[in-house]
Amino acid sequence: MSAERPILPPVRLHSEAELARDALAAPLFVRAVKLARWAGPDTRVGAGGELVEAHLPAAAEHLGLPADEEGAAYASEAWRLAVDTGLLDVTDPEEEALPDGTGGSQEAETEGTATAGENLALITSGSPQDILSIWLDGLDAVHADATAPVLDDFADLVGEDGSIDFDALDWDPEAEAEFLDGVLGNLYLLTLADNGAGDGPVPLPALAASMIVPDDMGEPTDDILEQVSEAMMRLDDQFRLLEPIGIVAYQPVDEALMVEEGEAVDASAAGADEEDVTRYGMVKLTPLGLYGVRARMLEAGVDAPAVGDLADKGADTLLDGIAHYPEAAARAEIQLWLAGRGSQGAVAAAAELLAAARGTDEGAPLRRLHCQQALALAGAEAEPAVRAVLGDQELGGLARVWLAEHGATDVPPPPEAMIFWLAIDTIAAQLDADGELDELQGLVEGLSAQHSGFFDEVWRVDHPATADVLEAMGRLHSDKKAAKEARKAAFKARSRAGG
Repeated sequence: MSAERPILPPVRLHSEAELARDALAAPLFVRAVKLARWAGPDTRVGAGGELVEAHLPAAAEHLGLPADEEGAAYASEAWRLAVDTGLLDVTDPEEEALPDGTGGSQEAETEGTATAGENLALITSGSPQDILSIWLDGLDAVHADATAPVLDDFADLVGEDGSIDFDALDWDPEAEAEFLDGVLGNLYLLTLADNGAGDGPVPLPALAASMIVPDDMGEPTDDILEQVSEAMMRLDDQFRLLEPIGIVAYQPVDEALMVEEGEAVDASAAGADEEDVTRYGMVKLTPLGLYGVRARMLEAGVDAPAVGDLADKGADTLLDGIAHYPEAAARAEIQLWLAGRGSQGAVAAAAELLAAARGTDEGAPLRRLHCQQALALAGAEAEPAVRAVLGDQELGGLARVWLAEHGATDVPPPPEAMIFWLAIDTIAAQLDADGELDELQGLVEGLSAQHSGFFDEVWRVDHPATADVLEAMGRLHSDKKAAKEARKAAFKARSRAGG
């Protein structure tokens, strides 16, 4: 059975130490840690654990922010993150209330206190994993803030009895979170495109359109453009909130483009000139953002592989796991796997790879192809293990190729049956790998041209993929006569196999 294709390409993450340093440098995280260390016995909190208004100017000053409304907002945001990430522990005001007759003030009955949380000490003494775990809690909290409803007039939502009419918000928390996660997922995919060549900033209109405009739609309708425009402005607000936690680098929408405050910008910016499109917002995931988005996807059950995931697994898992990796990622994964077996030795590692490459299942040809690539990286020290399989029908061909590439002169010539078998196996692997059409066509024509009467003999090869490969050769070969011979050979092979 062929290896299951991952939904997403593998990501190459920075080391945990590097990511932890990035997390500790994220502006919002920095402010949260500072406030957690600043809080003392006299620091008071409200019913929701928020820092009371009277303390906000001092908190802002401690953070080096102006003691105005904006500074207070930043301080309040950092305080909430410190509480949400366990850097601060807050007590419920009711627990702080004094019994009647003690002379306690009303303020004491409505305010709680804050103390250093268990996670604060980990900021300096914890491992990179500890730091990243705390940061991920912070990312979850900021993500929740980013998907919270926009309250233009909160008073209108409060009933006479003090209850909040959530239905009037026209807000679906699950749909909002799903939309933002979808946007971050698209950004993740774009970042990994072409082996990481697509890691430049993405125009906000294009990102919004990727979530709204149907794939099969030609010219977007006015209604669709309006939806894209609204999504852009919502994303502009959300990315402004997400940037301080370190997940994205964001250039906001130029406010001069807005017709008037509160109105959306022209969604046709998706097709604007390159010089102009940057004014409509540009966003890119940071290395820490790649880590954070992947962590959220894994938690949601999405298969989001990373280079290094297979380094401590067996050779069978390695070869199946990298089956559909891009070439650079597969090479990096193999190198990490080999490095992890340094003490085992190149011969033992090569023998393990060759054993895992055997098989007659659908995925076996691709396993053998990646085994050959892995052996090339293992170096000349692997020669004893390679020589040991020279007589093996499935592995003898690739063993001879490897030895020839390493300059060996005493390699026994392969039997003709092995030559044909290797030709079928090689093409089967490339077909499964979905290689470039031109390269595949060149391989097909090159292999068939190496032997006169190729199609008269190859249909007899005892390989599970013989008929399928010959049918593919009939489709791919540019020479009409050869293509016809390939189709005839495929028919013979299928008849021989009883199919």
